[in-house]
Amino acid sequence: MASGSEYFNRCGPKYLSNIDWNNAHHRRSVSASLVEGVYMLEEDRQARRGGSQCVAPPWWEFFNFKVVNALVDDNDKSIFGAIFEYKPSAYSYHRSMDRSPRYVIAFRGTLIKLESFARDLKLDIDIIRNGLHHTGRFRTAIKAVLDLVSVVGSSKVWLTGHSLGAAMAMLAGKNMAKRGNFLEAFLFNPPYVSPPIERIKNKKVRHGLRFAGTLIKAGIAFAAAASDNHNNSNGIQDSSFAAISGWIPCLFVNHLDPICSEYIGYFKHKKKLEDIGAGGLARLTSQHSLGNMAMSAVGIKGIDTSEPLHLLPSANLTVNLYPCQDMISAHELHQWWRPDLNLSCSVYKYK
Repeated sequence: MASGSEYFNRCGPKYLSNIDWNNAHHRRSVSASLVEGVYMLEEDRQARRGGSQCVAPPWWEFFNFKVVNALVDDNDKSIFGAIFEYKPSAYSYHRSMDRSPRYVIAFRGTLIKLESFARDLKLDIDIIRNGLHHTGRFRTAIKAVLDLVSVVGSSKVWLTGHSLGAAMAMLAGKNMAKRGNFLEAFLFNPPYVSPPIERIKNKKVRHGLRFAGTLIKAGIAFAAAASDNHNNSNGIQDSSFAAISGWIPCLFVNHLDPICSEYIGYFKHKKKLEDIGAGGLARLTSQHSLGNMAMSAVGIKGIDTSEPLHLLPSANLTVNLYPCQDMISAHELHQWWRPDLNLSCSVYKYK
């Protein structure tokens, strides 16, 4: 079995001997490595069931974190999340500690392991169908978040997740924001349900496709608002979108990752509409998913077109421009604690 330090070198930012919580790179690196810890907890559980030795030494203890609770899926009994408590030693205190979390709730993504893959894949499909909020895994997740916040408050609780786990954390964060609790969130490679237009090299083609999509969404939204029932629901959706606009989660996407890269175009296009005086159109269409509308229109059952999970009014968007070998490496979690990243950062606020 590998030693704890060997695992840490491979799965965490080994160069961080001290954490400066005012440093964005440190916050990102620690958040990503805690998500990696959840992956390893589940791999460890499956290894033990198979009679193997532990594969997940508690290397997060290097950061003075400890696991206080593992979140278990009722369906397949897999560990999909964990609550980490930050317990720094007395001599490690400095001013940046005021910005540190007390607890971090982390969610892993899809794990290609025999005991958990089928359940994870079903939840991936639920994301595409905009039905993650109906699943037992999310009910377990949001209960853990609500229970913890009710005890310690929202200012010291962070959310983090990767891929499927980022979607889980995003949905939990949106639910908490509706209650007036804006939790700090670090979402790595969050799924965006859309064709990856951002990967089209021709800028004019990208812009044309997005503008056409905006017109289609606007037309469908206006048509839906023609009836009183839809008009009421649209008003509720609009107020709900505005209600969470003060929540600004940190999104981390790779420009070569087709699963999440469309967040780049989503926010850029919205800002472009605002800059030309079409803010009302931007607000309307940014709340609707063309993909969900299209799937519902062609008769695919179970598609929920209200409040698409992946759409956000505001975000602190960080794009990794570092060259990757392929799409798989562009989606991997460990890229986010590299010290040599080429990052582009923009803050988008709902107007």
